[in-house]
Amino acid sequence: MDQQYQLVVIGAGPGGYVAAIRAAQLGLKTAVIENRDVGGTCLNRGCIPTKSMLHAAELYHEAVHNFETLGLHADHVTLDPAKIQVRKEEVVGKLRGGVEQLFKSNGIAHLRGTGTILDEHTVSFSPLDGSEKETLHTEHILIATGSVPSSPPVEGMDLPGVITSDELLSMDTLYDHLIVAGAGVIGMEFASLYNAYGKKVTLMASRDRILPKVDKELAQNLTMVLKKRGVEFVHKARLKKITQTPEGKLQCWYLDGEEYKSVEGDGVLLAAGRSPNTKDLFGPGFSVEQDEKGAILVDEHFRTNRENVYAIGDVIPGVQLAHVASAQGIVAVENMLGEEPSIRLDVIPDCIYTNPEIASVGLTEAQAKEQGMKVKTSKASMLANGKSMISLQDRGFIKLVYDEEGDRLVGAQLMCARATDMVGELATAIVNGLSQKQLAAVIRPHPTYVEAVTEAVEDLEGMAIHMAKKRKI
Repeated sequence: MDQQYQLVVIGAGPGGYVAAIRAAQLGLKTAVIENRDVGGTCLNRGCIPTKSMLHAAELYHEAVHNFETLGLHADHVTLDPAKIQVRKEEVVGKLRGGVEQLFKSNGIAHLRGTGTILDEHTVSFSPLDGSEKETLHTEHILIATGSVPSSPPVEGMDLPGVITSDELLSMDTLYDHLIVAGAGVIGMEFASLYNAYGKKVTLMASRDRILPKVDKELAQNLTMVLKKRGVEFVHKARLKKITQTPEGKLQCWYLDGEEYKSVEGDGVLLAAGRSPNTKDLFGPGFSVEQDEKGAILVDEHFRTNRENVYAIGDVIPGVQLAHVASAQGIVAVENMLGEEPSIRLDVIPDCIYTNPEIASVGLTEAQAKEQGMKVKTSKASMLANGKSMISLQDRGFIKLVYDEEGDRLVGAQLMCARATDMVGELATAIVNGLSQKQLAAVIRPHPTYVEAVTEAVEDLEGMAIHMAKKRKI
């Protein structure tokens, strides 16, 4: 059976489903193919499940460690991993239902199955229910198939207890001692999660620091906070093999110079990042250009080397974030129709849901200097923030980076409670080229975490240091 569309989207994650909705709004007859649940990795195996579990873990941590300080008493506080899973699935189910309803209300054909691209205008659709294949003819194709957990070729990775993030998120039991192999965003969020659960965590970082793509000061501060909470760090530890002891423990072996050393735990999380998901995407005799890692190469319009085939999100090189995929999906559809892009893609808020949270947007101080800018920075410590004191928060700060000659904000880095909520204001400021004076003109409510933005804008910390030095003189 043949079907005719103007756009076929392969993948119903945050990039694919948002792109489909935008296309339908612009009048395109659109179909979305998805062989798993709608919402993609973010909704089903990433952002939302992780944050649901982190919320439970943070409340548990509060009850165990902070209730007495706050004058609250709770006896026999325990956690139930199975119920945490049930709650997580409830949240995911409601959001998934919302996406499916958006398909219906926008007249989008939701095709449950697998899509294989035969040429620039033809997709073979294999329904999940095993019914007859369909041939879809379309003006444009948008690839939004996302990514899958990377599996480095490590000896012993198939041992029981060696898992990926997808598997950890579906477990209704906990390891007493989790070894996290990888110190990127995924590794740090799960290390923070298990630590908040009260479990022992050993983090293996292949470099001399965690979060290598993040501002160095943020990484250093988070390391100090987690060390204080009992997380053990092993730096420059590139995992070589995993073995099992006679007692059933897992040993992760790494080279320290020329000497093999190991750490031992009950479970091992392989957090080596994610790889583009392109398996079985193309039919015989047809493909698009890809890089050495399998990522699909696109131009500034998200067009591949095939004129009518586009790609967005984790399947292309660049930042792997749900909100980036959504924005790219909207812009890609607008590009197909010759519309002016409605979103700026050069200012991307990056959020890490550790405790404390980390958020950044725009340029770091080092990046701004590399671009030849005359840089000015200002900073506020959260130790003096009233809301942070009230809620017993750990150390944190907000740092702002300005192009002094252009008199505009170009970057911001935050490590504090609700950093991921506050970064949106600073992204808006960067997109609109706001100056320090314009940022200072805003009244921010008290007592809140966000009033620390005012302190950072005015650099009250720097002013206090200056005054102290002046008094000594």
